[in-house]
Amino acid sequence: MNNFSEIIDSIKKYNKIIVLRHTNPDPDALGSQKGLANAITEAFPDKEVLIGGNDAQGLKWLSTMDEVKDSDFEGSLVIVTDTANTERIDDDRYNSGDFLIKIDHHPNDDAYGDQLFVNTDASSSSEIIADLIESSNELKLSKTVAYYLYAGIVGDTGRFLYPATTQHTMNIAGEFIALGIDSAGINQHMNEITLPQAKLQGALFDRLKIDESGAAVAVIDTDLINKLGLTREQANSVVSTPGRLKEVHSWLEAVEKEDGTFRMHLRSQGPTINGLAKEHNGGGHPLASGADAKDLAEVEQMFQELIEIVNNYYKKGE
Repeated sequence: MNNFSEIIDSIKKYNKIIVLRHTNPDPDALGSQKGLANAITEAFPDKEVLIGGNDAQGLKWLSTMDEVKDSDFEGSLVIVTDTANTERIDDDRYNSGDFLIKIDHHPNDDAYGDQLFVNTDASSSSEIIADLIESSNELKLSKTVAYYLYAGIVGDTGRFLYPATTQHTMNIAGEFIALGIDSAGINQHMNEITLPQAKLQGALFDRLKIDESGAAVAVIDTDLINKLGLTREQANSVVSTPGRLKEVHSWLEAVEKEDGTFRMHLRSQGPTINGLAKEHNGGGHPLASGADAKDLAEVEQMFQELIEIVNNYYKKGE
């Protein structure tokens, strides 16, 4: 595990830097990516800094990507933020540069990269980037950089509601606000949903199956997605909705993909569920993970496994 000073040394060494993040990006992926890129550009204006990946339609207000050509990777430094494993990096060319750095806050099950900094105690990768900037004599926390990092922290802490929120997290957020960022505007963007997404929330409650243990599952299939006129990115946006119910403590959301398989979203308010995700081609945080299911039978299998996890958790009095 490398330290911040070694990462700063690598940044200073390269004239071309490409910053990547994970597929289907959330605010932390985009915020940490864009925040770091801007911090480097502001400190080293002679360097060429590009951000790569596919645009997230619902998050274009936060960040859009550069066009990154194959030739851009030649002799470049590639930095990947907020991405636990190589399979989720949103550019297959991530290893085509001269040097690779991983900066992340997920469990380090895939320790890729020539240098890496992983802090699983951080609320978000955006918080880590803020700490990286604070540790550096060259990088500075500008109002522009703070805007992106604040969005990332707000996104991954659920507006500071999740257990990963610490005093350090709040102190950093306070520094951002002191710089004059439009925190209210960011929060409003985070809070906005479309009418089809609002209808999906209602349909989700109708479809939610809740076990007496407090485990729950909901399937968002292609028929419902098409009926409501949603994109799959929009369908993924209601993952936190079941947690608003008093009766639900841990839950799965299965969103059908175009090939008929399912993207599984796992969330918990206590029992650790990333082990379950790993068993189904996924992973993530102890209380927030993602996985895949090949069909409805595997979705049901995961639900039964979740029920067992929840029952064991509360049986032990944890």
